[in-house]
Amino acid sequence: MPVRRTVVVAASAAALLFPVLTPSGAVGAPASAPRADGSGLQPPAKQAVAVGSGGAVSSVNPYATQAGLNVLRHGGNAVDAAVATAAALGVVEPYSAGIGGGGYFVYYDVATGKVRTIDGRETGPARMGPDAFLDPLTGNPIPFDEAVNSGLSVGIPGTPATWQKALDDWGTIPLKQALRPATRIADDGFVVNDEFRAQTKMNEARFRDISSTAELFLPHGQLPVVGSRFRNPDLARTYRQLADEGARAMNGGSIGRDVVRTVQHPPVAEGSTRNVRPGSMELSDLADYRAIPRTPTHTTYRGSDVYSMAPSSSGGTTVGEALNILENFHLSSADRTQALHHYLEASRIAFADRNRWVGDPAFSDVPATELLSKTYAKDRACLIRPDAALTSPLAPGDPRRPGQGCTRGTGSQEPHEGPSTTHLVASDRWGNVVSYTLTIEQTGGSAITVPGRGFLLNNELTDFDFAPLTPGVPDPNLPGPGKRPRSSMSPTIVLRDGKPQIAVGSPGGATIITTVLQTLVNRLDLGMSLPEAVAAPRISQRNRTTTDAEPAFLDSPERPALEALGHHFVLAPQAFTPSPEIGAAAALEFGRDGKVTAVAEPKRRGGGSAMVVNETP
Repeated sequence: MPVRRTVVVAASAAALLFPVLTPSGAVGAPASAPRADGSGLQPPAKQAVAVGSGGAVSSVNPYATQAGLNVLRHGGNAVDAAVATAAALGVVEPYSAGIGGGGYFVYYDVATGKVRTIDGRETGPARMGPDAFLDPLTGNPIPFDEAVNSGLSVGIPGTPATWQKALDDWGTIPLKQALRPATRIADDGFVVNDEFRAQTKMNEARFRDISSTAELFLPHGQLPVVGSRFRNPDLARTYRQLADEGARAMNGGSIGRDVVRTVQHPPVAEGSTRNVRPGSMELSDLADYRAIPRTPTHTTYRGSDVYSMAPSSSGGTTVGEALNILENFHLSSADRTQALHHYLEASRIAFADRNRWVGDPAFSDVPATELLSKTYAKDRACLIRPDAALTSPLAPGDPRRPGQGCTRGTGSQEPHEGPSTTHLVASDRWGNVVSYTLTIEQTGGSAITVPGRGFLLNNELTDFDFAPLTPGVPDPNLPGPGKRPRSSMSPTIVLRDGKPQIAVGSPGGATIITTVLQTLVNRLDLGMSLPEAVAAPRISQRNRTTTDAEPAFLDSPERPALEALGHHFVLAPQAFTPSPEIGAAAALEFGRDGKVTAVAEPKRRGGGSAMVVNETP
């Protein structure tokens, strides 16, 4: 299938109308004026906080948020809006999410008062064994970079099946209608911003090694220009086919056949010296894929009910265990040092348990109920001292043996997990709420674009442990056929007295868990408003010898006070942006007066976009 060139046209600061280059290079009709759905030349206005009624959407990108909001304005519900927003993110945030990846969908149904979830995580191919990432000659793990940039890393995509199932079960519009805003944006293009160019530059070397990726994201061999218009007609065509045929177009249809061909024969650019290994995916793997309904995790915290994603994600159990541990202590803004100390220690302990016990429940006996036990949390809480930090890597406890949680010991180091992903939240006029995290793993995924299809493939299978973390100790996260690698995605919905209170989530690999946890602690314990809780400087302890920290925290008075307790801070890595950041949250809060506060990041990832249907002046 031929690859169509992406069209990038410089935007004029003096006028909105200018010639448009068609894929053939001919001069076409003038560009249209901006559309209400956010397509057209100028991006929708961006704001970090919006308050009002009638429904709300928050995401990292204004085009995507606007797409979801327009679905709400035309009578759609929160599920319809979430799918429309996610599809648009696949266009404007293609390095973080798209139909080549997967995710987790959490939904509060106002009609039943229940929280329901869909596990749309990618799976390993049928031919994938526990030695998939081991060198056959040495038996040692292959270099991580070689694993990422390969067909080996590509899991069976789950996003189209997730959209289809969510709409079929809870939506009010068909997939065809939900995809229309995103298709228009892909056709008309979006304005390249600093973040998109920076993320392209971060991936430039590996993008150039894949011919289809270079042609799409490095048009004419150059980085996209800030202020220019980026079009993706191949993705628009793919979305139209998905709209007509449904998820079966991916799961056994011609889109799936193109995916399999690309995984088995990666389109390596002529002259590249990169070792891009083929994968073992087959069309039957896609045909057999199912998005799985799961019972959400549940715990209580300070009188609220906290629901999140059960394994295969570790998000719900780890956030929940940490909250249960913290409930044994009084946290207050009057002593921020002790509050942050306890937050870090609870996270450290919960991560020690996560790494030992959580995996795909179809392959491992995951003690999710025991990990969320208040009794077990009390056992583990006894490890925390107010005057000294614990030493990592801390050994895990055994949630099936009450009374053993206070035993100290040495555990394993944190396994690798890609830092990208994206998150959105949506609500509607009736009171339904969605918290949805989706991903292609690290920024740019596997770097492999499906030729002629306009989307990148994930590298989710590198979330498996390449070899057991601790020799002789069972590892629930080794590769396997049909197995879902452990994730940290933590889309969360909090209820108070049976009604929605907060919906929150974030990208960021393993830092997703700490971002959600710290945001909840900021809001529920430290008296911050939700916008303040999202914007506050972040620190992330994941059972490591050091704690990642953002620059604003490193300059805070709490840093030296925590260092005096034994905490060691390092600057957070430059993961999915040129800036050292942790997470990029999107959140909603529901007031007793019926108003909703939609919150996006004010600065991280260039700032997000929050909108409500009827904004309060």
